[in-house]
Amino acid sequence: MVKGRSRAVGAMVLAAVLTLPGCDGGSKTPKIQTTVRPGVAPTPPTKGAYFGAWVDPARDGSGSPAPSGSPSASASPSKTASPSERARVDAVTGFERDMGRRLDIVAAYRSWKQRLPQDSDAELLSEGRYLLVTWSGTDTREIVAGEHDDHIRQQARAVKSLGKPVFLRWQSGMDADKVRDRVHSAGDFTAAWRHLREIFRREKADNVAWVWSPTAGGFRGGEAEAFYPGDDQVDWIAAEVYPGGTYDYRDFSEAARFFMDWADERPKPIMIPEFGVPRSYGERRAEWLRKTATYLQDPQVKAVVYYDSDEGGADESGERRYEYSTAGDRTALSALRELATTPYFNPRNLPVTAGE
Repeated sequence: MVKGRSRAVGAMVLAAVLTLPGCDGGSKTPKIQTTVRPGVAPTPPTKGAYFGAWVDPARDGSGSPAPSGSPSASASPSKTASPSERARVDAVTGFERDMGRRLDIVAAYRSWKQRLPQDSDAELLSEGRYLLVTWSGTDTREIVAGEHDDHIRQQARAVKSLGKPVFLRWQSGMDADKVRDRVHSAGDFTAAWRHLREIFRREKADNVAWVWSPTAGGFRGGEAEAFYPGDDQVDWIAAEVYPGGTYDYRDFSEAARFFMDWADERPKPIMIPEFGVPRSYGERRAEWLRKTATYLQDPQVKAVVYYDSDEGGADESGERRYEYSTAGDRTALSALRELATTPYFNPRNLPVTAGE
């Protein structure tokens, strides 16, 4: 392992910590703590890590057949009415064809006022996937003052009505300067987080696992840690990890190092809710993905989610430093498929096809 953190992860139970015997020759087994109900909300796999993706609805699918044994291959006609929602479902299943397997996690992005969930969320969940919702926040002080309680209750009831496991990542990147005008401070954020979660608890939205996700760069200078609401309030710890647009080439391990070092001291499973290799890396994209696949086979890493989109576009010089989709790049696509079909990242042993 690149980091040398050789550990085995114990099973998770409600409001408890279980430690299983180590399988690494006697090194300390990490303790993993959760507040969720196993079988109701998402809990980590005992071994390995879930593989998921955000797939841009505009992605050009491969048109190859759906993975054998995948519900996508035989799903009933969609009941999704909106063309944009239909496009999202088609993009996800097209990406799965490229990967040769169904996703464990499908990601979604929702604004504060946007309805949770959308029709496409329900459809994708019906085929055995978990949902990761990144929900943008509003003014933290307004939340604490109770100004949004009715809206929060409606959202909690809607998520509960799904009856399926949901990861909820509220106000990701809360430590970034660009959201300071509505986040205000670490104290305001943690108070809002607790208020939000308490309303979900009262509404018995027990199918939600709470994912805390600051910026990876926030750990370099120690700013991100102040926004942590506490072990009793967080189920998964996470950080988006991109190599950064100022580098001609930079390994995932370099970008992730400070977050991973901090996470090593926390009794929580790690999620990488967004990661991607820029198109500007050209022929080195496959190398980057293979190194990343090795690095992420860490016993505390329990979910990884690829950001398959070119939405960020090129930088001012025209370099494609913020385009991460693997569509149209057969070499990068093959390397990502290798990651997705590695047994570590297929803990549910989902059917895998040979692909194109």
